[in-house]
Amino acid sequence: MSMPKKEDPRTIRSREMFKHAVFSLLCEDSAISNLTVQKVAAKAGLNRTTFYLHYQDIQDLLTQITNEILNELSDKIAALIHAKDLSEKQQLTQLLDYLYIHRNYLLILFTINQFEEQLFLLLKQLVETRRKNTKESLPADYVTIDIKTASLVGIIMWWIKKGLHFSSDYIANQIYLMYRVQ
Repeated sequence: MSMPKKEDPRTIRSREMFKHAVFSLLCEDSAISNLTVQKVAAKAGLNRTTFYLHYQDIQDLLTQITNEILNELSDKIAALIHAKDLSEKQQLTQLLDYLYIHRNYLLILFTINQFEEQLFLLLKQLVETRRKNTKESLPADYVTIDIKTASLVGIIMWWIKKGLHFSSDYIANQIYLMYRVQ
């Protein structure tokens, strides 16, 4: 068996520079339609040839950035689910802490098509896993997973956009209380 190839540090650095350039440009002007390869490359301090070594076009760059952040979030959620020493509320608080730390990226990603949908699917898996792991029997009129997930995404989006004066612990407690009401 061959060992997996280690990615060249220059490639990693270039991709990070392009990612930061995109976020910087979107902070200045949130219209994704105004992003161009030339603008992103110039902001990154790299050239267009380097851009095309890594990405096909702006959409490919945005897709890869979105996937990278969703993968990190997925890994964080998986680690929290398997953390046996944490209560559900502590897990939720840690997830919200993670989202708070990355809020600037998330605010921008919410403007990218399909990010919210992908976040919904990721959180739906979390809700489904939590539901399967619960020991209590669920009543027949239990709120559907989609509705719970949509409310969770809505709360997170509201909190990141407008409610940051509330702590992650407070929001986690409110979510926990809301889902515990039968």
